[in-house]
Amino acid sequence: MNDKIIQWHPAFAAAMDLELRENRKNLEYNKEYNLNTKPLEVDLLIIKKDKDSQIVNEIGKLFRGNNIIEYKSPEDSLDIDMFYKAGAYASLYKSYGKTVDERKADDITVSIFREIKPAGLFTYFKSHNIKITNPYSGIYYVMGSVLFPTQIIVGSELDKKSHVWLRALSGQMREQEMKDLLENIERLKLKLDKELADSVLEVSIRANWEIIKELRRDKNMCQALLEIMEPEIDKIKNQIKNETKIRMIIELGQEDGLSDDVIIERLQKKTGVPYEKAKAYLEQYGRQFL
Repeated sequence: MNDKIIQWHPAFAAAMDLELRENRKNLEYNKEYNLNTKPLEVDLLIIKKDKDSQIVNEIGKLFRGNNIIEYKSPEDSLDIDMFYKAGAYASLYKSYGKTVDERKADDITVSIFREIKPAGLFTYFKSHNIKITNPYSGIYYVMGSVLFPTQIIVGSELDKKSHVWLRALSGQMREQEMKDLLENIERLKLKLDKELADSVLEVSIRANWEIIKELRRDKNMCQALLEIMEPEIDKIKNQIKNETKIRMIIELGQEDGLSDDVIIERLQKKTGVPYEKAKAYLEQYGRQFL
């Protein structure tokens, strides 16, 4: 599936929920948490309701009361400036409490997730004598030059069995990893878990379409696992069909020199979407054809 726009961030939030589901009752999730004005938002804020409780999953061992999570998709870079930007978001979050020092500095942590280890950033740490520890596979604690406890999570280095959900956020999955993901989904019992897993699976299928084609041709592939994939595959195909139609309407409209309002009206008429959705499509796809 070459023609695809992968929504990594919603799948990351779903994967984090699944990773930490043993402590779900004690965690509050705030996706795209708005710090103050719209451009200033963190990808995920996880609040521990009981600050003294211990998170079972390795990723949550660093957590305190308020936990800022930044996600970098496979296309995003993570350099020293982005690293400090995450810390700055945490500082803003601390400063925007309702009263002075309401949010304690020692009750805030920063986590940054990226699939591949950011070699340049780690080189910077080494050259500036910033100590890094590696308490768990794929998890690095930054021990200096930070205001808040900070960890960098490298998805490709996480344990395959313990972190199947986060490792699924990759375009480099192997057949066995995809089978492991499907087997984990098959074992889920709760409706919420299954819905979250669907979000992760959709991204995994989109990003690893060649692997999916191989699995569908595999005569030894368990029928139950194939049945888990098929609804997501059908949904993705329909989404791509709709995306293609939307892009065509926008591209032709812009080639004809139509105003944004007229293009939005066309989108509404030909796709049946409401005004705000049509406007969002134009903002999302329109720039590609200017």
